[in-house]
Order: sequence, then structure tokens, then C-alpha cells
Amino acid sequence: MRDRLRLLVARLRKGDGYLLDVLVATAVAVPVTVPFATAPVVTPLGVVLNLGTILPLIWRRRAPFAVMLIVATFAMLVSAYHRPGQMLQYGALVAIYTLADLGRRRWQRWGVISVLVVTTPPSSLLIKGNNAGEFMFTLLLPMCAFLLGMLARTARERSNALMERSVRLEREREADAARAAAEERARIARDMHDVLAHAVSIMVVQAEAGPVVVRTDPDQAERAFDAIADAGRDAMTQLRRMLGVLKEEQDFGVRAPQPTVSALPDLLDQVRRTHLRVDLEVTGDPRALPADADVAAYRIVQEALTNTVKHAGASVAAVRLHWKDDELEITVTDDGRGQDAAAGWRRGGDGLIGIRERAIACGGRAEVGPMQDGGFHVTARLPHAGGAGAVGLDNTASASAVAS
Repeated sequence: MRDRLRLLVARLRKGDGYLLDVLVATAVAVPVTVPFATAPVVTPLGVVLNLGTILPLIWRRRAPFAVMLIVATFAMLVSAYHRPGQMLQYGALVAIYTLADLGRRRWQRWGVISVLVVTTPPSSLLIKGNNAGEFMFTLLLPMCAFLLGMLARTARERSNALMERSVRLEREREADAARAAAEERARIARDMHDVLAHAVSIMVVQAEAGPVVVRTDPDQAERAFDAIADAGRDAMTQLRRMLGVLKEEQDFGVRAPQPTVSALPDLLDQVRRTHLRVDLEVTGDPRALPADADVAAYRIVQEALTNTVKHAGASVAAVRLHWKDDELEITVTDDGRGQDAAAGWRRGGDGLIGIRERAIACGGRAEVGPMQDGGFHVTARLPHAGGAGAVGLDNTASASAVAS
């Protein structure tokens, strides 16, 4: 017996609607059977009519409107036949509540309550001869059952709406997370391209120059090989960092910082080892750049110098940082073969796209192309926050050096 009771409770917790309807019908049957013990006359027809207000409730969830009509019909017959009658139409009240709560059509719900309001006064006052108190009781009781059903319906619809909204927001959050992850991986891919292209270009140039001077100038050859080793180690360090953030378990909050404008002098020193003279000029008052623009500025200069080393055949390059009131203007020029550099860049493709994408992603813009008097230029404009801040560059002098 105890096991059956536990099974019954478990089914109710799982939301077994049929079992709940059986229990409701059983609960209604209890007060309905009370008049059978005290009624002066009990007939088989009276038993059948009373059962007609109870048994249909078992299917109240499946067909609330049909059950409402059946129960209402038997309830009126019980009231008229009265052998025995019912002190209160429990089955009809449950049917009205169920229709208001689960009725599938709006006209069904409001049609039933309208008929109830229209037919109750004449039947109660004229046919039954109820006084004012009995009339109000007869009218307001089913009205209350109807209102309770409507409240339950409204609460359920609101709960469903909140659940749907929660699911939708969760899907949007997952989509935003996936989009952010895709953007992060695209950024990492651009960084990997910049790092590899820059490092490989420097190593190729130095490797080509090494055999030429290995016999005539051993010191210069040694410096060339040192430059190859330094470029390779720097590339490996940055690649390890970027590959690390691609791992799912990597904590994005603790990864090493990306190179910024303050790291440009080190970048230029590395490029100068390829026997390319690089001048750096900083004008205006340095300002604090947003984090993404700070990284973008470094990568734009890096990609521009990589293009110069690979394609331009230049001897001198110039990097100019002009700090304006609302933006940083970056200009990288060289004295090489502008058309050859442009053609080489078009063949590579990713470098030019990367520069423009980085500038646009920061709210700026970029222009690249050969100059009329020869050479190649890259110009990028990156907006900043407007506040003054140290960026690690001297804005008073132009720095230049030539690797020997």
C-alpha cells in the first residue's frame, strides 16, 4: 500500500494530467454522494444524472468545452429532477474553471459565461423562486470559478512567455558567444599572419645576405645569423601565445599582452637588421589609445614594413606617427619600387586586407598604394579617446639607424 502511494505521488509530481483528473472527479464525487444518505427519494435515474456531473470530469483536459456542455446539461437535469439533488453543483463549477483555464477557443469561454449570466436570473428568480441572497450566491459562485480559471490561464501564459524569453535570450547569448569566439579567432589568424610574414621576411633577407658576406665580412655574417635567430625566437614566442588562446581551457583573462605602440622601437630595431634604414618620427601630443587600436597600430606598422622588406627593394623607410586631437595618423613610406610592392601585396592579399580590417574594426580607415614619385605608402587613421597618456614614444625627435 505504501509503495502504491509513493508511485501515485511520483506520477503527480511528473505532471500526470489523467491521474490528476481522476482525483478531481473522485473529490467531486464525495460531496455529491452526501445527499444520497439523507434524500427522501433516490431513483436509478437520479443516480445516473448525478454520475453525469462527475464522470465526464475525467476527460476535462482533453475536451474542456465538450465536458462543460455535458456536465452543465446533467447539472440542470439534476436540479430539475432532484431525486436526489445537489446542494452545490461541484461538477459544474469544476467544468467552468477548466474551460476558463484550458478552453481552446475564445468564443467558447466567453460564450459559456455569457449564457450563464443571461439564463441564471430567470431560472433562479422565476423558476426556482430564490430570494435575493440565494440568487446572488447562484450567480456569483460560477462567476468566481470562471475568474479563477482565467487567472490560472493568465499566470500560465505569462510563465510560458517568460520561459520562451529565457530560452530565446539563452540562444542569443550562445550566438553572441559563438560570434565573439569567431571574431577572436579571426583576429588571432590575422596576428599569426602578421607575425609569420614579418619574421619569415626578415629571416629570408638575412639568409640571402649571409652567404655573400660570410667570407669577406665574418662579423656582418654573424650579425645576420643572429638576426635570423632573434626573429625566429620572437616569432615562436608570439605564436605560442596566440596558439594558447585557441585552446578551449585557456583563460583569456591571463594571456600575455599584445604588442602596442610602445613596442614600435623594438620592431624597428629588428627591421634595421635587414640593412633597411628606418626613420621614426613622432609629432603631436601622444594620447591614450583604446586597447584594440593600440594593438592595431603596432600590427599595421609591422605589416607595412614586412611588405617593404619582401617586395619593395627599398633602402630607406619612414614611419611617422602624427597625434591629432581625435585620431592617430600612421604613415609608413619607402623609396622602393612602388608598383612591385603593390603587385607583391596583391599576390599575398591577406596583408592589405588585414590592415584595412584592423583600421575599420577600430572605427578608423586605411589607404595603401604606390606613390607618384616612386615608393609605396601605407596610411592609417585610428581614433583615440582624446585623453592624454603616455605611450612610451618620444614626440620631440626623429629616430633613425642603419644596421651595419
